Amino acid sequence: MARHPVRAAGDRTPTVYDVADRASVSIATVSRVLRTPDAVREATRERVLDAVRDLGYVPSGNARALAGRKTGVIGLCFPGHDALEEEDRPAPELTDGVRVVDDRRRGAAPQSPNLYFDEVLRGAEVEAWRRGFALMVAAGRGPARDVIVNDIAGRVDGLAVLARTVSDDLLVHVARRLPVVLLADAARTGAEPPDGLDHVSVDNAAGMQALVTHVVERLGVRDLVYVAGPADSPDDAERQRGLFAALDAAGLDRAVVEHVRGDFRRDTGDAAVADLLGRRVPRALVCANDQSALGALDALRRRGLRVPDDVYVTGFDGLDVGRFTEPPLTTVAQPMAELGRAAVRAVVDRLADPGAPLLSSRLPVQVLLRESCPPVDTSM
Repeated sequence: MARHPVRAAGDRTPTVYDVADRASVSIATVSRVLRTPDAVREATRERVLDAVRDLGYVPSGNARALAGRKTGVIGLCFPGHDALEEEDRPAPELTDGVRVVDDRRRGAAPQSPNLYFDEVLRGAEVEAWRRGFALMVAAGRGPARDVIVNDIAGRVDGLAVLARTVSDDLLVHVARRLPVVLLADAARTGAEPPDGLDHVSVDNAAGMQALVTHVVERLGVRDLVYVAGPADSPDDAERQRGLFAALDAAGLDRAVVEHVRGDFRRDTGDAAVADLLGRRVPRALVCANDQSALGALDALRRRGLRVPDDVYVTGFDGLDVGRFTEPPLTTVAQPMAELGRAAVRAVVDRLADPGAPLLSSRLPVQVLLRESCPPVDTSM
């Protein structure tokens, strides 16, 4: 990955005119590249983006305020995640202010897909308010995510960004102008965050290892299936590392543990487990997050299988909804709200002391044993 030198504090802040001059295009073309990149020919787009990177330009209607870190706003970015996308449905047509809707459920009824992000956001909002800042939240997916990060970077004093949702190059580019803190793991076990960015995460590996150790050693399970998250998720990579550590410690072959893809969502967790049950019924389902576990419970219920009598089910996150499932969900509770608060604290601390040592904070987790995979095996 290319590394860019940090611009000296006394250097003049580059403008859109500098970018246009460097790329030999109009400022209108620069604006189109930064806001609607797909509307510009690839060769021109790359020339403009090269100029942006070389100059360290961050688009801003308030560039002078940004340079002085006086916007009073901190950005929170969850780009690239469908979890924050509104469901694409038409607004209801109202008659006399009331509409009667048949809302009987048909099969599984997925919960809101962004419960994890709701908790992180709540913590970030509280901490920003305590520190005297407003919070600006942005989400997007596909090519729009880079545009969104560039845009929000021009409006805030610092950014907290979910790891691996945008390229390291873009993060390093933005970090030349303002503090950037990564949320969640960087998927480089034992390594520093990319190019020296501050980093706040939770101990995913230790939490999953403790949970799986309970399943395989305390309950004696040898037939378990891992319902994985997205293939590019740093959190899932860490949780799989904890899974493998527990299997190794118990003397079990990693290869015998089947993986199915739940994608961190209730509906995809449901679909993955339903497909699995068409082939076989394992003794335990170890799910990469709570929403996948909720989907697993949906699929098991439709098949008439009992939890925990027929199948153990575990999750990861500690969503409040897990306490009210039937049966209540065994899970690893991570401090989601505290993760948001810690990220905001890291941004504010970096603003106050740009030369402070890098922060790489890993918050502890807690294993919560409930009825879906109880402390003792009551089914045998």
